[in-house]
Amino acid sequence: MRLFDTLTRTDKQLAPIDGKTYRFYCCGPTVYGPAHIGNFRTFVLQDVLRRTLETSGIPTLHVRNITDVDDKTIRDSRAAGQSLSEFTRGWTEKFHADCAKLGLLEPHIEPSAVEHIPQQVAMIEALLKKGHAYASHDGSVYFKISSFADYGKLSHLDTRELDLGKTQNERANADEYGKDNVSDFVLWKVRRPEDGDNFWPSPWGEGRPGWHLECSAMIKEYLGDTFDLHSGGVDLIFPHHDNELAQSACSCGGDFAKHWFHITHLLVDGGKMSKSLGNLYTLADLEAKGYTAMEVRYVLIGGHYRKQLNFTLDSLGAAHEALTKLAKGAAKLADNMGSEEVFLDVADFGPFRPAWDSLMADLNTPAAIGHLFTGLKHSSHLLGKEAAAALAGFNRVLRALGLSLPEEKSTDIPADIAKLAAKRWQARIDNDWAASDALRDELKAKGWVMKDGKEDYTIEPA
Repeated sequence: MRLFDTLTRTDKQLAPIDGKTYRFYCCGPTVYGPAHIGNFRTFVLQDVLRRTLETSGIPTLHVRNITDVDDKTIRDSRAAGQSLSEFTRGWTEKFHADCAKLGLLEPHIEPSAVEHIPQQVAMIEALLKKGHAYASHDGSVYFKISSFADYGKLSHLDTRELDLGKTQNERANADEYGKDNVSDFVLWKVRRPEDGDNFWPSPWGEGRPGWHLECSAMIKEYLGDTFDLHSGGVDLIFPHHDNELAQSACSCGGDFAKHWFHITHLLVDGGKMSKSLGNLYTLADLEAKGYTAMEVRYVLIGGHYRKQLNFTLDSLGAAHEALTKLAKGAAKLADNMGSEEVFLDVADFGPFRPAWDSLMADLNTPAAIGHLFTGLKHSSHLLGKEAAAALAGFNRVLRALGLSLPEEKSTDIPADIAKLAAKRWQARIDNDWAASDALRDELKAKGWVMKDGKEDYTIEPA
């Protein structure tokens, strides 16, 4: 499998460093409210990557964190009159419920920031000892960007664009800030009145870690100093992932991530998602409009991860039709195979090989979906073992995409009728209209009607 790497800006082959397990880290949600479909585009495509690796036979170790302490979680938990743990636990449970509906595999490890504050303190101590960080007069600790010559290499940001050295300003102490005014970033934030009871002890006084630090500490804890892949949305490249890379390289050494996988923004109705525009959809919002989670997943993987995807309600209607069509095609293969068994792990994808090859070539999900339809068209005449083998290939690609199809009632079609229908369809493909008409009449005489579609056919009792 090959995948675009943000750091080198080239397609690189994916292979486990240790030759056994592909170990990767995904930046998880900040649990202060429901995740929206823009967030889930990233999580769903990360899920497809994992499923594709596993379907190809490569075991994975998937780590995805929970950010349960930062400016937003503290602010909103206090506004709600809840403890931080109670507040974030509720939103974490909501996130997990949405993930399950969307068919996301659970990460193998899901650490939280609060549970790993000792590891974060230890990392700050290492950075101070090595001269990459310094404490300010009020007890906050900052990373010294000028001490790391490669800072910004992930985002390809020239250090001349940075406002270096001005640490005592609001942006430097914030968990998130913009590219227009960045400086040495905060590692430990001294306790402030607006934090309430949300503080922890440290060698520099009471406070809490800065947002960027948690991922570096948890990556070291579970994946070590060098691991296979790091992923997130493109909005995290700078400053979050640049900061992670700097912290980890300076405190731990190692290569950190060998591969960087970033997913591009989601548009809604051609523009940016916004509460004021009423287009910032959560899964619950779309379910309330009558759409299913699997229709949402279909739309989210319907565009290439490196291109902006325009999400519309009309696209959900089209997803419903597409999933129904895939279900009908699969049901027809099931009918045609008769009593043959389907072996999911069969290596040959048959007519669905182009779909699989698309996933293996930079995770091209829209091409893979297109080839699913083409494969169903080309396999609709297959019978017995050939139909079973085709269905196995179809199911393996479907499993990699993480799609569950709506239930399609399978008509109990006698083997001789299925054989006649397949023969007639082939005659139609061959433009043998005389044979096609004769076989259609023969089917009708036996009490069956064959309905021709543009790319497929159905058989129903007369």
